[in-house]
Amino acid sequence: MASADIFSSLRRRRSPSLDALLAPVEVSNGAIFGILRAIAAELLVSFDKKAIFFQVKNSRNLIRKIQVISVLLDAFHEVGFSAPASTLFMCLKELYLLLYRCKILIDYVKESSKLWLLLQNHFISGNFHDLNQEISTLLDVFPLCEINLSEDVKEHFELLCRQSRKSRFFIDKNDDLLRLKLFYFLNEFENGRVPERAALHSFFVEKLRICDVESCRNEIEFLEEQIVNHDVDIEPTASVLNGFVALIRYCRFLLFRFEEEGELGDNSKKIADKFIAIPKDFCCPVSLDLMRDPVIVSTGQTYERSFIARWMQEGHFTCPKTGQMLVHTKLVANLALRNLIMQWCMANDIPCDLPENSDYPSECALAASMSRAVVEATKVTAHLLVEELANGTPRAKAIASMEIRFLAKAGKANRACIAELGAIPLLKRLLSSEDTLAQENSVTALLNLSIFYRNKCLIMEVEGCLAAIVEVLRYGHTVEARENAAATLFSLSAVHDYKKAIAQQEWAIEALAGLLREGTERGKKDAVTALFNLSTHNENCSRMIDSGAVATLVEALVSEVVSEEAAGALALIVRQPLGAAAVASEERAVAGLIGMMRWGTPRGKENVVAALLELCRSGGAATMERVLKAPALAGLLQTLLSTGTKRARRKAASLARVFQRSENARLHLEGLGVGYALDGNSAVARDATSFAGDVSMPMSISVPVL
Repeated sequence: MASADIFSSLRRRRSPSLDALLAPVEVSNGAIFGILRAIAAELLVSFDKKAIFFQVKNSRNLIRKIQVISVLLDAFHEVGFSAPASTLFMCLKELYLLLYRCKILIDYVKESSKLWLLLQNHFISGNFHDLNQEISTLLDVFPLCEINLSEDVKEHFELLCRQSRKSRFFIDKNDDLLRLKLFYFLNEFENGRVPERAALHSFFVEKLRICDVESCRNEIEFLEEQIVNHDVDIEPTASVLNGFVALIRYCRFLLFRFEEEGELGDNSKKIADKFIAIPKDFCCPVSLDLMRDPVIVSTGQTYERSFIARWMQEGHFTCPKTGQMLVHTKLVANLALRNLIMQWCMANDIPCDLPENSDYPSECALAASMSRAVVEATKVTAHLLVEELANGTPRAKAIASMEIRFLAKAGKANRACIAELGAIPLLKRLLSSEDTLAQENSVTALLNLSIFYRNKCLIMEVEGCLAAIVEVLRYGHTVEARENAAATLFSLSAVHDYKKAIAQQEWAIEALAGLLREGTERGKKDAVTALFNLSTHNENCSRMIDSGAVATLVEALVSEVVSEEAAGALALIVRQPLGAAAVASEERAVAGLIGMMRWGTPRGKENVVAALLELCRSGGAATMERVLKAPALAGLLQTLLSTGTKRARRKAASLARVFQRSENARLHLEGLGVGYALDGNSAVARDATSFAGDVSMPMSISVPVL
């Protein structure tokens, strides 16, 4: 789904592998010196004091020690060792580890963001001190007497020993003052005050040298990575880091505005390339977000607990996805799916703080990471963006729509704030823009905003907005724009009352059917899920038929990508006699459904047998005869009765009874020899009673050769 943007713009910075930190074991006496000299030389050559913004003194002191060590290594290399003691080479291997750790630390200081270095000022200073202490300890035990060195070299060694012993834990006072100032700005937002522009400019531009949009983006990306990889034992907390992300994002727009050359296309593509496609089954059908606490309702469908609970609290007594009445309101945790989601998150480096026991765990987790500083900083940022949408240049509007798109990924509070400021009518105007990226970002922004339930109402209430989304679906400048328009219709159709309005919108279903026929794999998924949702409204059946969607859904039965959803939509449509007649009139419908019973997924087979059963019930005698005369049906039913899911077995048992009661079926099967009995005491028979009445009788089914 296109909504899977919520979860994808982050990548992990990995630590070196364990092998890289191990001292070489199988090396000759001469090779160990070569390795050590190479590491020391690489450290000295790559060190550029201009590239070090913070930890300058600590870095220089460490490099000076490595310079002396490099001189000593050169001297060691020139000395021949006839029978070196094991103590010497143990020390050399330990030196290898220390030099490698020095390299890691120096590289970390060079490559980390400036804000992160400020936040970790004490911690990183401690790492420098630890390395100095370990170097001092190694030098104290180093067996210098085993090496025949010149007096000059020995003096260098002793000087290095004395300097190492004098090393003290050092924190740069200027760096620490900047760190405190950074927390001051965050505290201002926490107390509901917006810092002055001049103060922010002085701090970020003049002191930190964050002088352009690209620098701001790099800071934001780095901090977001730390949030993803965050360890609960490390300070600052994720909540504080989120606050600093919101602060730097606000400064990006306040200080550098919207006219950065080359930003729009490059960054839109760069960030889009980082998206990770979330498996469809892991997303809540209502929110479209990755589920953290999946629960099962009485119809067997799975939803995010907080969203389905709110759906019920608002007075709805139907399943949002299927439209069926809920027998009860009990929510059962889907532990199997929750474990699968956890495994997928771990494999893709996505944070997964799954709840144990809570009525509204996702909401609580979100609130825990959304401090007041985050909320206030986001509000003023959103205000700047919406203001630019209203009054900016065409290019500035395009950039603002892109930023709103990404800001709306970050959670319910952001989506609510952006909509409350009036962004939706302004984004609607950009849907007809000739600017390719302006249109793509505006429709995607609406998609992300629509994930928040209340925003669905606001979008539907804006005059012409639904029609404009359909136009993008039909004639969008890019494939992504058309796909995201389809996903937006799916998101809006989660509200039962809007399903009819969407279906009645001119060209809406036709455009979805067209995308299902000719779209990319992702586009087809977006289109078929939207059509499935619209099919759950009984009054949409005639529109589905008139628009050609039924024929397209039948064609989609042969697609491995969307066959499951297509069969599900057809199963809903054939509940009505009009729909059953339309499906039956499609020459390839029955054959396509039977084919899915062979190779479809377990859920797909459920949908197929449900569709075939409804065809027999609602399609009339001729249709029932076509279904029951399908040559492979008997064997497939027998397989499904023994190996299918619980729901599939119930439906198959009901269809088997229809099969048996049919006079044509009896004539067709008469005298054929493989018997299959439905025992009245079997689980399948008991499950079938709710569909076929209290009927239990033996039934003979032939098994044709497939």
